[in-house]
Amino acid sequence: MDKSDVTLERMRTFVRVAERGSLSAVARELGIGQSSVTRHVRDLEEAVGVVLLNRTTRRVSLTEEGARYYADCLQILRLVEQAGDGLRDTRQSPAGTVRLSCSAAFGVLHLCRLMFAFQDRYPEIEVDLSLSDERVDLVQEGVDLALRLAPLTDSSLKLRSLGHSRRVLAAAPAYLAAYGRPQTPQDIADHEGVRMTIVSGSDMLSLRGPDGERHLVPFGGRFRVDHGLAVREALMAGRGLALTHIWLVHDLLAEGRLEQLLPDYEAPSMPLSLLIVPGRETITRVRLLIDFLAAEIAAIPGMDGRPA
Repeated sequence: MDKSDVTLERMRTFVRVAERGSLSAVARELGIGQSSVTRHVRDLEEAVGVVLLNRTTRRVSLTEEGARYYADCLQILRLVEQAGDGLRDTRQSPAGTVRLSCSAAFGVLHLCRLMFAFQDRYPEIEVDLSLSDERVDLVQEGVDLALRLAPLTDSSLKLRSLGHSRRVLAAAPAYLAAYGRPQTPQDIADHEGVRMTIVSGSDMLSLRGPDGERHLVPFGGRFRVDHGLAVREALMAGRGLALTHIWLVHDLLAEGRLEQLLPDYEAPSMPLSLLIVPGRETITRVRLLIDFLAAEIAAIPGMDGRPA
């Protein structure tokens, strides 16, 4: 390894330590010893002649000089990666790894299938798919892209809208046979609800009637979950009603295993967005995945471009 390669390796290690705030975490991530990570950072500090990190027994953080050097390293490493991508584009098919984060239910039911199709189209691209309902810090975790199904607050990340996910009120035929079918929004308050606890305001349903009037109805029950796949299981088991994304249950509705309730009343749809770490969209493999997702997700049942 020549001197320039050694410097780039040290920069990459330093950047990850700055983002993770932990030498041991980066060591596990890179599959090397913590002493090697420490040596990379120390050698880099000796080369530039300043202290880059404040070290404590529990955490490391950037010094003022380290923060400036971190920003410079990011720019340099992105240019190196983009230059490599540009060269590969002229010689071979796109290659490298794309890291994508997504909620577990959407990932299992739809995104895995899309990633298989993406890799069939671009066999040299590796996909690192992280499925979690926890909000991931993309920069800290080294993720390129994240799918988010929720209204988003201000973010330093770039955002690309992929449309909206429509929702329906549904229940199993067995539940309806035992407890009756609600005929109006007000009837919902007399039924068992399967509620997503991680969704803000899930204890109230908002439905818009055919006349445009908005109805707010209390919604609760004995079974509450924090995962979409658990809502699907509870519905199939006849545990109650649920307001659910169409993509989560469209096959069950088509097979008659679930039934849509109050079809003349519409719940607010949820925005689906793609969060992009700044600078990553210029890398060929990342740009290809962004465009692929924008085209393919629109075909998933319940996805459209209508405003919420």
